[in-house]
Amino acid sequence: MNGRFSIVMHIMTLLCKEERLLSSDYMASSINVNPVLVRKELSNLIKSQLIQSREGKNGGYQLAKPSSEITLAGIYEAVKPSAILGQAKNQPNPKCPVGRQIMEHLNQLNNDVDQLLLQKLGDNTLQQFTNKFD
Repeated sequence: MNGRFSIVMHIMTLLCKEERLLSSDYMASSINVNPVLVRKELSNLIKSQLIQSREGKNGGYQLAKPSSEITLAGIYEAVKPSAILGQAKNQPNPKCPVGRQIMEHLNQLNNDVDQLLLQKLGDNTLQQFTNKFD
């Protein structure tokens, strides 16, 4: 899995904990990444209706709904990779007994793992996660 989920969880935890409009620069400073990367993820979170933005001098970002209504699964869905276990770029040899079946079995495994992860993340809210912080 890539690092997008970690970045987005950091963003969402900041927005939950701070309970005020936050700038992308502030969040990037906390995460210690380029603000452009943060703004890209903020855009995805807006599309997923998890956060909202307010423009202007006193603008920034905030949660779109109470943190108790946002599941970690919902956050994951906003950034999840197409294949959680990774995906090969090559096409296996269809003449090989393994090669002709490998993608079907790997895709099923990938789907199974993704469903287990969504189930686990769905049992936890952003508020529960944020409560772990001082």
